[in-house]
Amino acid sequence: MSKLFCIMGKSASGKDTIFKRLVKDRELDLKTVVSYTTRPMREGEREGVEYHFVSPQMLRDFREEGRVIECRDYHTVHGLWSYFMVDDGQIDFSGAQDSVIIGTLESYQKIRDFFGKEHVVPIYVYVEDGLRLSRALEREKQQENPGYAEMCRRFLADTEDFSEEKLRACEICRFYENIDMDSCLEEIRKDILKFRKG
Repeated sequence: MSKLFCIMGKSASGKDTIFKRLVKDRELDLKTVVSYTTRPMREGEREGVEYHFVSPQMLRDFREEGRVIECRDYHTVHGLWSYFMVDDGQIDFSGAQDSVIIGTLESYQKIRDFFGKEHVVPIYVYVEDGLRLSRALEREKQQENPGYAEMCRRFLADTEDFSEEKLRACEICRFYENIDMDSCLEEIRKDILKFRKG
């Protein structure tokens, strides 16, 4: 029986890089699960790669059909953008190939509740707040139009979103500390292979 590995962590924890490197690992052979969003496609993005880009009406249709597993709404300066996961056949636990998705603690909880905790494995990437803030600031400085206010908002929101209380409620007791990317990645990789062996 295959598993769905959910990569999550606060902003600037390195979860996106870890996700990409795990997906490229041929021995792991993880299948990516593509989420959906109502936000417009950004330059360099491709349909079905980063997301499935759909209209708000399509989200309403999925909801009416009872196929929305989890949905997060964000009020942006451009209007309401939704990020969500649909029961669309991408995840099939009867096959041999494991899947991987990147998300939030809230999305992990809803995915686990939908599919059952025997199928869904959390991978929580942790970085100490001072180091994380330093990394976030360096990353933001590299942007053409740095969004420092949004960076700070996300940083503060993460404190609430990934509180110790919420982590305990989701039964997450294993943290993968990302001080050194290669070491953290190797720890995660070993644990994924252990899950396969049962």
